[in-house]
Amino acid sequence: MSRRKPVEVFDDWARQGKDEGMEKGHAAAVGEMLALALSKVAELGKEFSAIDAGCGNGWVVRDLAMMPLCRRAIGVDGAESMIKKAKEIDPDGEYHHADLQEWRPEIPVDLVHSMEVFYYVEDTVALLTHIAAWLKPDGYLIFGVDRYMENPESHDWDGQVGCFMALLSEDEWTKVVTDAGFSIIKRWRAAPDPSRDWPGTLAFFCIKN
Repeated sequence: MSRRKPVEVFDDWARQGKDEGMEKGHAAAVGEMLALALSKVAELGKEFSAIDAGCGNGWVVRDLAMMPLCRRAIGVDGAESMIKKAKEIDPDGEYHHADLQEWRPEIPVDLVHSMEVFYYVEDTVALLTHIAAWLKPDGYLIFGVDRYMENPESHDWDGQVGCFMALLSEDEWTKVVTDAGFSIIKRWRAAPDPSRDWPGTLAFFCIKN
């Protein structure tokens, strides 16, 4: 059985309305991640710009745009149906349908956020190195992944979904991040849920070297 491209999977999920479930399911971890990132950005005492890499229906972009100091929030996603839905929900928002491995903003930003995206590419170091170019000097990257070696529940997701998904350990993810030119400010598991034996989202808050 041939594997599908991740963007094909996400296109289907958008058409099926699964994006709403993704938003609800990731809200706790993303909220925890953004609280840390935005507190650090706020310490700079100036307006900031941000990109959500793999924005889905744009829910994080809309959250970012509501922040008092946010002057620009941009969403990018490779799934056309996700971007279409984002624009339907938020006609005035800025959303781009593009391959994350090729797209770049016309002006570097202060913060890049991403949730449940980076393990869908085979060369994650290359992707993160490319994303580093989206950032201003000393810009921040905050991202989370639910599929990692220490989360046994995630091990068979590639078979269930039918597309490529890298499976790395926490330490291997750490090496990917540092090899791509970032220094890690904090690595932790966001929003764990002991009631269902959920270890939490593996989260990284980093600064561009």
